[in-house]
Amino acid sequence: MTRLLSRRALSLLVPAIALTLAAPAAVRADPAPLAVPVVVAGELGGDAGGRLLVFAQRIEPGAKPQEAVDTSPFDPTGTAIAALEVQHLAPGTTALVGTEVDAFPTAWSKLAAGTYRLQAVLDRNHDYNYGGRGPGDLVSSVVEATLPGPVPTLTLATEIPARDFAARLAKLPPEKRAEVEAGLKNVEAVDIPSKLMTGFSGRATSIKGWVALPPGYKEGKDTYPTAYSDGGFGSTLDSAKMNAAGVAVMMAKGEMPPMIWVILDHHIATGTHEFADSANNGPWGAALTTEAIPALEAKYRMDARPSGRFLNGHSSGGWSTLWLQVAYPKIFGGTWPTAPDASDFHDFTNINIYAANANAYAGADGQDFPLIRDKGQVIATLKQFAQLETALGAYGGQFASFDWVFSPRCPDGRACPLFDRATGKIDPAVAAYWRDHYDIAHIVERDWARLQPDLDGKIHLIVGDADTFYLDGPAHRLKAVLDRLGAKSSFRFVPGRTHFDLYSEGEDRMALMKTIAKEMYAVARPEGTKAQ
Repeated sequence: MTRLLSRRALSLLVPAIALTLAAPAAVRADPAPLAVPVVVAGELGGDAGGRLLVFAQRIEPGAKPQEAVDTSPFDPTGTAIAALEVQHLAPGTTALVGTEVDAFPTAWSKLAAGTYRLQAVLDRNHDYNYGGRGPGDLVSSVVEATLPGPVPTLTLATEIPARDFAARLAKLPPEKRAEVEAGLKNVEAVDIPSKLMTGFSGRATSIKGWVALPPGYKEGKDTYPTAYSDGGFGSTLDSAKMNAAGVAVMMAKGEMPPMIWVILDHHIATGTHEFADSANNGPWGAALTTEAIPALEAKYRMDARPSGRFLNGHSSGGWSTLWLQVAYPKIFGGTWPTAPDASDFHDFTNINIYAANANAYAGADGQDFPLIRDKGQVIATLKQFAQLETALGAYGGQFASFDWVFSPRCPDGRACPLFDRATGKIDPAVAAYWRDHYDIAHIVERDWARLQPDLDGKIHLIVGDADTFYLDGPAHRLKAVLDRLGAKSSFRFVPGRTHFDLYSEGEDRMALMKTIAKEMYAVARPEGTKAQ
């Protein structure tokens, strides 16, 4: 899950407010319901389209200046949002963003009176839910207004530039930058065209990522065990590159055994595809196992056998690498998922999606389901999180991404939503589809006679017992299923650890990664010898 975590879910409940054109004005005092005027600066050129978002945050007198007003899934109700879909917003033409219908956490007429800071963002790629404001988006300055009352025109005057990896490196402390640059010397790009995915989508599609090579690889002839690693929700190709550099550095220091690591990128427009073979996203798992892995093994000196192919990922990447081991047990020799998204949908972020009259927002007692916790305190409910995603847009959010991975396709060409974003009501037909196709605990139990010879002993799951998203709950359920089957498995519930400090020990933020790598290597090289 994580952002890591980002924000967004399917926007099925709220119709877009019609775009109203008007002459630019410095200040507009609209009668209730309030509409916020937003205009594109003339110097930015032609028509712009996308999801127009206005953020408002209440401040106290004397508050420090701020360059941005934004929302956060870790404080979902701390910032008010109003949104409008626009197709052709010409410079100098004002869009009036209504604040009563497509708004969160409430209609703005219900906001507490006071001073607010406002900022507008035009999300041109509809990817705000995944990574926030990014390259190509248009942004206004932050302005202040008293609500209720007149609202200044927000002028979209800045276009966010493309991200530059070199610039990102330049911001690192000199010692850290030198370390990463040294690691990058043993990192190579992965860009493998997929006939399966291209045939599915009708567009040229590749599997992308980065390969981290062990020290001495280019001078030697040895083959190496290989680990395929997948990022969490919010990860990108650039973050995969940085992770690959980090792995190369740790191997060069002798902190991890010599292996080949393939750091994959599973980010797409609908969120993450998680290497699942999906009715909506396409056969990503088949593409990885039948196209990408053979191509990589032809190019690099990999062991190219199950006992030398391993999986590891965190959060959504943890789910994908657990799923790949179960879906393709003959291909891989073990998976080490950390804090994976729910592997038993009887506990899908605290919801039993199979319960009679199941609701994603509240239980039979009427209490809202918690989704995010910190130090024992609930800081967001599932309802808040999902409706925040909805306000931000229809694509790329965590729960919308789950729909695109797990659900059947609906007649409108989109993924069928598991639950109604207005009421939380779960569709039992969609829940049944999720169970039969992607509920890992259910599938393992249902198919154990077939899976046992190739899966037994290969699951090594690690999660904190204070996981931020309550992901220790479904992990306990999966363990119970495997124990009931008499399966060999390894589950570690790390006391006090959350979603974000699971890998840390003392000052070492990557201690768990080093442990996992050593455990993988022990499977591939039980005698400590190298394959020739």
